[in-house]
Amino acid sequence: MIQPGDRLPEVVVQHITDKGIEKADTHALFGTGRTVIFAVPGAFTPTCSERHLPGFVEKFEDFRAKGVRVACMAVNDPFVMQAWLRSQAVPEGLQMVADGNAELTRELGLQFDASAYGMGIRSKRFALIVEDGVVTDVQVEAPGEFRVSTAENMLAQLG
Repeated sequence: MIQPGDRLPEVVVQHITDKGIEKADTHALFGTGRTVIFAVPGAFTPTCSERHLPGFVEKFEDFRAKGVRVACMAVNDPFVMQAWLRSQAVPEGLQMVADGNAELTRELGLQFDASAYGMGIRSKRFALIVEDGVVTDVQVEAPGEFRVSTAENMLAQLG
């Protein structure tokens, strides 16, 4: 599992922009500055849609005021992420990242097998602080929990 001090793995992901869906590697997206990357098990799932993403949408300007970018990642295809972005009134600048094949999730060591629920390999619920491409904080939720990866907790971790 990724640890503070580790460099963020270089993986090509798809992210949603105002131009549509674009491919980019993680070093290009998160290699400079400070970013909070939070991951959800799945777009449109209950906790993810009712609490996790909405919390970051609500607190987005607080992150911006600290000079911190925010990215939401899920093991979903980019079309699902694009539809979820639209349904959640995600503000411009909050990046939506599709890790459709769970490549980044696996490189981070933060995957779990949800095949028993018909969902295949998914991401654990987590949040990272990345500074200039290096992970400085890792917050991984225990199964069924929603405490440490919240927008409020991540703002507190940033100081």
